[in-house]
Amino acid sequence: MVILAFPGVQLLDVAGPAEVFTTANAYGARYDVRIVSAAPGPVATSAPVRLAPDAGRQDLPQQLGTLLVPGRREWREAVADAALVAMTKDLAGRARRVASVCAGAFMLAAAGLLDGRRAATHWRLAAELAHCYPDVTVERDALFVRDGHVITSAGVTAGIDLALALVEQDHGPDVAREVARELVVFMARPGGQSQFSARLTLRESTHPVVRRVMDLIGADPGAEHDPTALARGAGVSVRHLNRLFRTHVGTTVGRYTEAIRLEAAQALLESGTEPVDTVAAHAGFGSAETMRRAFQNALGISPTVYRARFRTTAPG
Repeated sequence: MVILAFPGVQLLDVAGPAEVFTTANAYGARYDVRIVSAAPGPVATSAPVRLAPDAGRQDLPQQLGTLLVPGRREWREAVADAALVAMTKDLAGRARRVASVCAGAFMLAAAGLLDGRRAATHWRLAAELAHCYPDVTVERDALFVRDGHVITSAGVTAGIDLALALVEQDHGPDVAREVARELVVFMARPGGQSQFSARLTLRESTHPVVRRVMDLIGADPGAEHDPTALARGAGVSVRHLNRLFRTHVGTTVGRYTEAIRLEAAQALLESGTEPVDTVAAHAGFGSAETMRRAFQNALGISPTVYRARFRTTAPG
């Protein structure tokens, strides 16, 4: 198990998977975990902690089991390091499988290892990965994606999810389950990473008609926002209003309205104690069941579970 270390690397991207693999050794696995860097000496990380790598590239065997590439918040600086990208490509060519955590997907993409493949990364970075590397199919909600011998994971702690999946692949679910219990983490985290993402990733617009309708919906998400009435108030047809929204926002006016209502419901669930039925009415969903379907479709969890996870850190 070779984990690449380089300046600015996210500490938990390295430490999380390393802890999973070494813990697995207590339950019958035999992982030889090595942290490797391109340059000698301690490696400064994202936290006020320095890593002391075990070895350099020259100290590794020719054939490797797994190469794991962590990320760095300033991913552009990492991919601009030609020597680091070349080292990643070289080690990947010697490994039976290749994995990345968080922004480490950019390193794999820069090395050409994700061309034509599906991949995951941190939800904040998914759009950038798709834009900068159009040959990569980015799955924005996935915690980790396996495409052949390449596995990529979402942000930071999702590296633990990925590492547990690799342990299960190597040694079966019983060993992976024991590791998860030992580390007090989910063996399979419920839901995707949409539940963690910032609200309203839809594009803003300065088009006067679109802006007026957006402001009207945003001012009172719980009001009746029928697309026909909205179009009539804007002085255009429903068809033309939807065309404007698709062009300037990236979705229809109906889906935009639901996204605003979902945002309103999330805020009410996080900050208040009103019953789910009341939240649904205030947010404009009409019924708790309609809101539940919207939450399941967008976030992969129910409103009740969302409230339990994001309202407070206090035990339920």
